[in-house]
Amino acid sequence: MSHKRIPKRKAAMAAGGVVALGAAAILLPNANASQDGGGSGDAAAAPRTLKAGDASDLAAQLAGQLGDAFAGSYYDAGAQRLVVNVVAGDDNQVVVRAKQAGAEIREVDNSMTELHGGAQTLKSQATIPGTSWAIDPRTNKILVTADSTVTGEKWDRLESTVQGLGSGMATLEKSAGTFKTFVSGGDAIFGGGARCSLGFNVTAGDGSPAFLTAGHCGVGSESWSDAQDGQPIGTVDQAVFPGEGDFALVTYDDPATEAPSEVDLGDQTLQISGAAEATVGEQVFRMGSTTGLADGQVLGLDATVNYPEGTVSGLIQTDVCAEPGDSGGSLFTQDGLAIGLTSGGSGDCTAGGETFFQPVTTALEAVGATLGGDAGDGAGDQAGGEEAGGDGAGGDEAGGGDAVGGGDGAGVEQPGGEEAGAGHDAGDGTGVGDGNGAGGGDGSGPLG
Repeated sequence: MSHKRIPKRKAAMAAGGVVALGAAAILLPNANASQDGGGSGDAAAAPRTLKAGDASDLAAQLAGQLGDAFAGSYYDAGAQRLVVNVVAGDDNQVVVRAKQAGAEIREVDNSMTELHGGAQTLKSQATIPGTSWAIDPRTNKILVTADSTVTGEKWDRLESTVQGLGSGMATLEKSAGTFKTFVSGGDAIFGGGARCSLGFNVTAGDGSPAFLTAGHCGVGSESWSDAQDGQPIGTVDQAVFPGEGDFALVTYDDPATEAPSEVDLGDQTLQISGAAEATVGEQVFRMGSTTGLADGQVLGLDATVNYPEGTVSGLIQTDVCAEPGDSGGSLFTQDGLAIGLTSGGSGDCTAGGETFFQPVTTALEAVGATLGGDAGDGAGDQAGGEEAGGDGAGGDEAGGGDAVGGGDGAGVEQPGGEEAGAGHDAGDGTGVGDGNGAGGGDGSGPLG
């Protein structure tokens, strides 16, 4: 028997839906928007006009072609262009090649090797709970952040380490909140006394239906239900936290579970066609069981966060708000590409803050799954982020099948029975309509 979800928070949706619709109004009209064709003409003379997803593909291509000269890239949403940093040195041809590919070129001082080296120094000398760092290609520096718990000797050590990296290598900022995982309340998936959010439905390597959520949720409980104190619907197969990521694969106990690849926005669903790498500067949307739908911008990649429970690396840093209960929820683009799973951060959807996400592409590759709910469509060929599911993998484009975003009042059934999926109560997603979902400046950590 397939699990079907019946929304349980219609009242909450009615009360908070107006706020959530602020982000939905941004997302829905553009969900099927196509590239405007700005790439024609002389590519060497003028940068191409690109959608964020296409910019990510071009960035990956140029990173391979330019080698050591490539110093990161970001998406200029206003101009719809990919900006590529290069350390040209004596080889002026690297600039020519990048321009011919359609990118806007900016010559910078710090190479990726130097920036990664600086991050390693921070790891060895300043792994202090309440700190984080990520490479910011827009400044060509490492963005280092300390939460409100980093004071006294800890602050002095962090500040000294940053200064020791040399002038122009890093910036140090203070956050009003505290870094934590967002585990707690929400109308999503329940296990071990905690509540999290389902991220994306997937097909496991053996062809069985499953879903992705946060690793700190997966290590906290082996079994997950779609209702508090309800019967389990899924069992954790793999979970990573802390360490090289924050993700878990949960397989549905009923092998006949329907697990479509879609995100429930409340009164409509957004099809998830595949997985993609995040691009700094692109607009992204998040669904979570506590706050519903929110949007914002990608601020940094390959972020390291030092939670109280341990250090997690390889994350995406954003200004999208999130709160306890949103952990594991889906991060995606208006074009229907799966980007990340909510990990943690600082703050809430009122005060603002920093929020971190596990890249979906990395999680898929690590667990051997693919976006798509049809067990018969081969599960491993798209893991790793190559736009998995873009071909309707599994036939049902799994991924985020949870009534994301306000499953409340949405009237949308949640295949797989999972209430999870960030999407519950999209209505209470405060601060969503401002286009940046700035989130959580107060108390943060894994969201859960």
